[in-house]
Amino acid sequence: MKRAIDDSDAMIAEAVRLVDDPNAPRVEGLSGGAGPNARASSAADESWGLKIRRVLMTGVSYMIPFVAAGGLLIALSFLLGGYEIVGPGNDIATGNTLFNLPDIDKLNLDHALFGSPFFAYIGAVFFTIGGAAFSFLVPALAGYIAFAIADRPGIAPGFVMGAIAGTLQSGFLGGIIGGVIAGLMAHWISTWKVPTWARGLMPVVVIPLLATLISGAIMIIVLGKPLGALMDGLTTTLNNLNSGGQAILLGVVLGLMMAFDMGGPLNKTAYLFATTGLAAVATATGSPPQLKVMAAVMLAGMVPPLALALATVLRPQLFTPGERENGKAAWLLGASFITEGAIPFAAADPLRVIPSIMLGSAVTGGLSMALDVTLRAPHGGIFVFFAVGNLLGFVISLAAGIAVACASVVILKTLTESKEEIEELSYSV
Repeated sequence: MKRAIDDSDAMIAEAVRLVDDPNAPRVEGLSGGAGPNARASSAADESWGLKIRRVLMTGVSYMIPFVAAGGLLIALSFLLGGYEIVGPGNDIATGNTLFNLPDIDKLNLDHALFGSPFFAYIGAVFFTIGGAAFSFLVPALAGYIAFAIADRPGIAPGFVMGAIAGTLQSGFLGGIIGGVIAGLMAHWISTWKVPTWARGLMPVVVIPLLATLISGAIMIIVLGKPLGALMDGLTTTLNNLNSGGQAILLGVVLGLMMAFDMGGPLNKTAYLFATTGLAAVATATGSPPQLKVMAAVMLAGMVPPLALALATVLRPQLFTPGERENGKAAWLLGASFITEGAIPFAAADPLRVIPSIMLGSAVTGGLSMALDVTLRAPHGGIFVFFAVGNLLGFVISLAAGIAVACASVVILKTLTESKEEIEELSYSV
């Protein structure tokens, strides 16, 4: 990388000059080219574990913008119009204009910002848009899982399977399974040998039609009731876990998952679990258990970057200049619930950093559940404080986890640094 950064012009000129020279030095493993055939060969050599990881991560990654947009808009609607905006009057946003509100009396203005009809109306608009965005959560998950398997021909069947999962009340499990089935069907149909004249119709008509038909029939006829029953069982289990010590244990487990790979499969699994539960109760009043899960997950995800940023301030001598610079950025990343801000530290020192942040996030997750902290926004960190239930518990849980993780990483680095210095001294003697 050093030469590419410091002397890029000369490096590119050299590459252009040597590209047609059969005796020129080549990068090992790429001498045959890295075109479509090379990519196909790489995909064929991919293990089943990596394939599953890639497919699921693709679906979740494309789903998150829908979650963030919809969830934050709904949270803002609650700030402007109050939680009562989810009642019968929320349809005020449609069919009316800002200056002609014949149905304004349907909204309870006691909880609107400043008691203002204007903010109540804007809140209703936000709620309508956010609800529309949230409705794409499972279809987007299924659609892009199918896309990861079958490329573009899988998108339409995948989205349809996600919509069917919503109809069958099978939630994100139905979306995942439906997306996989749609992707496999689309991929299988794309391998059929067809006449030359029909090839142009395959990706536009034949594959979406047949893949949607076959996948939809499997989802409705075969998997509909089992998936619905399984989702009901998971919901019941979640409700049962959200009481006493079981709730604390759930928070600890979610905290460990959020910190272990900082944006990887385990982190995204915990986040998906929380956001799909949040989507199911986004319009509910009271404090459903899913709101506690969302709070525990977001708080636990904020701990790693904030704890490491604090450690670079308290004991800067334990970190490299580069890590200290990363620590400055980690303050904002952690406050915004971007767990990936801890990755540079973990990549440089995984054995001491990862256990420390896992411990801190576990403490935060457990405390959040114990203190009954709730959250109605799927993202935003400290900037969505208005969507938090029990703000004091939110602050206490976050501060405790940061303190534990920061102290752990400082202690581990201090003890092992001292040991390394002693060993170095003994070797020199």
